Amino acid sequence: MSLGLNRYHQTGDLHFITFSCFRKRNILGTSEARDRFVEIFEQTRQKYLFHINGYVIMPNHVHILVSEPKSAPLSLTIQILKQRFSRTRTEDYVWETRYYDFNVRTEPKRIEKLRYIHRNPVTRGLVTEPGHWQWSSFNAHATNDAHPILITR
Repeated sequence: MSLGLNRYHQTGDLHFITFSCFRKRNILGTSEARDRFVEIFEQTRQKYLFHINGYVIMPNHVHILVSEPKSAPLSLTIQILKQRFSRTRTEDYVWETRYYDFNVRTEPKRIEKLRYIHRNPVTRGLVTEPGHWQWSSFNAHATNDAHPILITR
């Protein structure tokens, strides 16, 4: 009997992924930490050749909607992203070891997950409108303004 999470990779699906800071601590609670994560996320996207459909960086967790990387397994890519950010921190533990992965197979489900991602800062009371949270792909979808991460629509 398997005690681990079942992962369905190499499917061509988009993946809605959530990973949390260690013990739900607000390790991403400052704009500097979130800016650094965004920078590392974009560098990782470029190196491992995957598409980012959506994301939000919250104070204690991250939601991303991404394609499968072309040059490495998705699980390895997530591991490297988390490790690279961890190296910028002074905490002994930055991330919970696991992550949640949901395969997105349909357009209605993709829209549902994007809405969830973009509404998360509003739901958590950080802002009153999704466009006011700059650590999200909302404005990249809503406008043609420059964005620090290349977003695939």
